[in-house]
Amino acid sequence: MKRSLTLAGAMIVLAFPALAEEHRQLGPHEHGHGKLNIAIENGEVSMDLDVPGADIVGFEHEPSTPEQKAAFEAGKTKLADALSIFKMPAAAGCKVKEAKVSIEGEHEEDTPKGATASAPDKEEEHHHSDFNVDYKLQCQSVAKLTAIDFDYFKAFAGARVLEVTIITPKGQNSYEVTREKPSLDLTGVM
Repeated sequence: MKRSLTLAGAMIVLAFPALAEEHRQLGPHEHGHGKLNIAIENGEVSMDLDVPGADIVGFEHEPSTPEQKAAFEAGKTKLADALSIFKMPAAAGCKVKEAKVSIEGEHEEDTPKGATASAPDKEEEHHHSDFNVDYKLQCQSVAKLTAIDFDYFKAFAGARVLEVTIITPKGQNSYEVTREKPSLDLTGVM
């Protein structure tokens, strides 16, 4: 039980700097770059994916045309299918218990030099939307979870890099998975 609390606590610690940075400014929102946090324990794999909307659907604003609305729904559907975008060894016997896709939006107004934010001569607004997906998987044998292939990059043309943090009973490891190297070797991590 103590380890479960440790892993849960670690996931919270990982989330708080991201939340603080997200609210401070839009700097961490970089097209092509996403974050994936994974916690593995007792046969359960919890994954938290945060990626810019442009990586998934090609735009960041609220969908307004039928084509944009269709792209938005298609993106949500693809993201919800965890095992088609994050391929795990069949021997691990992983099944999706839950996948929750949400969209988080931010917007920032550009203000011309010398003007104030309340002045009526604002230039434009920038909308930034991020897709957030929480996955819960149950695996028959996490010891056989020796790799993850990221078909995520095949599914989403705008995605280039995922910063991956994995927490297991053995500790925490960080990786960078890219479109050019879309596989992660987990040998020794479990």
